[in-house]
Amino acid sequence: MIPLRTLRIAAGAEAASFAVLLGNLLTTHTQAITTLVGPLHGTAYLVAIAATSMAPPAASPGARRRAAIPGVGGLLALRRIRSRSRGSQPLTRHAQEG
Repeated sequence: MIPLRTLRIAAGAEAASFAVLLGNLLTTHTQAITTLVGPLHGTAYLVAIAATSMAPPAASPGARRRAAIPGVGGLLALRRIRSRSRGSQPLTRHAQEG
């Protein structure tokens, strides 16, 4: 499950760097922050797309399109993959009773 671990890390970095860039834009618009965080955000965005495309196809219908959304696409794709993988697992005896 290396792509999912990579996707988790990239999605977090993508969302955090997006928040920093947006906060910088709305407040001081410091060039140094943009210069440092911009490439990090772009790299995390591309890694999230690549990791999503490497996920098993049965576990991620629609996740690839969600990954292409800038800023939060990695988190949305990860959520979609997790919800699909939970839905495909057989019910346990405890879950069938409730």
